[in-house]
Amino acid sequence: MKIFYGWRMVGAACGIQFLLAAFLTQALGLYIAVLSDEMGWSKTTLSGAAALQSVEAAIIGPVLGWIMDRVGPQKMIRLGMIIFSAGLLMLSQVNAVATFYTSAILMAIGASLSGYFPLSVALVQWFEKFRARALSIMSLGLALGGLVVPLMAWSIQTWGWRYTAGGTGLLVLLFGLPMAGMILRRPEDHGEHVDGIDPALKAAEPGDVPAVPQVEFTAAEAIKTRAFWMLAIGHGLALLVVSAVNVHAISHMKEGLGYSVATASWVILIMTFAQLVGILMGATLGDMFDKRKVAAMCMLAHALGMLCLTFANDMTMLMAFGVFHGVAWGLRGPFMQAIRADYFGRNAIGLILGLSAAIIAVGQIAGPMVAGVLADLTGDYQLGFSLLALLSGLGSLCFILATKPVKPVANQ
Repeated sequence: MKIFYGWRMVGAACGIQFLLAAFLTQALGLYIAVLSDEMGWSKTTLSGAAALQSVEAAIIGPVLGWIMDRVGPQKMIRLGMIIFSAGLLMLSQVNAVATFYTSAILMAIGASLSGYFPLSVALVQWFEKFRARALSIMSLGLALGGLVVPLMAWSIQTWGWRYTAGGTGLLVLLFGLPMAGMILRRPEDHGEHVDGIDPALKAAEPGDVPAVPQVEFTAAEAIKTRAFWMLAIGHGLALLVVSAVNVHAISHMKEGLGYSVATASWVILIMTFAQLVGILMGATLGDMFDKRKVAAMCMLAHALGMLCLTFANDMTMLMAFGVFHGVAWGLRGPFMQAIRADYFGRNAIGLILGLSAAIIAVGQIAGPMVAGVLADLTGDYQLGFSLLALLSGLGSLCFILATKPVKPVANQ
């Protein structure tokens, strides 16, 4: 039986997500903890590098969306893998703040060109009925990358952070470029059909109910809807917490709670297993439920997990943080793009997601910066993490208000 090529793309996208997560998203906290000790740089300085990644995403997000809608993803993702590799190789040579920031910018540009946003846009074009499932499976790569955190911690302790950064940069080239070559544009351009189902054959089946045509919004129409803004703000508040955890959780457990980096990395591993559970839940059940209501519940779980991390007085509370935050992240994450595609269609989805990314980036920027600056001012992460937990809880309301929009009749 022929395997629908879209699922092959899902596998490649999952692999690329794994590389980005293992060597950047999940490893960033390790590098920051080590550089803070070795270089003596402040948390504000280190957080600034993480914030630069989000600033870059906000600037080029709409441009990437426009390019994706017109030329497709493959060349852009290949270029992203090369630039990401260059950033890791430069990280291995860092001796000054300026070099560190340059490496962070290169890694950020590479991740933007080859990461979650372009991969999501590509898969959205290939799936409709199984959209949440495809995006959830892709996100397995993000979670599986977290499983490498203890191995990355061991590598940094055994070989040093420079050799670790340089070695992972070479691995990105070796494995990332072939997978990038598997990502294609629209199924119609390659003799395929969305979901691998020929509409003509499907309509000919006895008793089959005709499918409701997908309503297509232009980007201009989408940004005039309440749903566009509520989804963007809610998503941004979610990443407020996620980005702060990725950057500062290990430092908090090490400096505020007295655990070693190795022990803290095992807490991240527990979080990752919980994230895997959330992703599998989304892949199995995601297309059966109202995604925005599930996302609203996940925001409350993010907030609860953040409070457990902030005020943990034993390993049980840290495990609770890992479970609440991990499941919420894994379940909610793939739904963000799936909801937008369900609401606004495929034709302009690249630009719509790109415009959303510019808003979402505010949360990505603010999360690490708020936590880092307040930690420098107060001496610990309690105030900053508590504030982020509150904002995450408020984000639940955004998803409740993000009801499906109706396309203006005059423009249909």
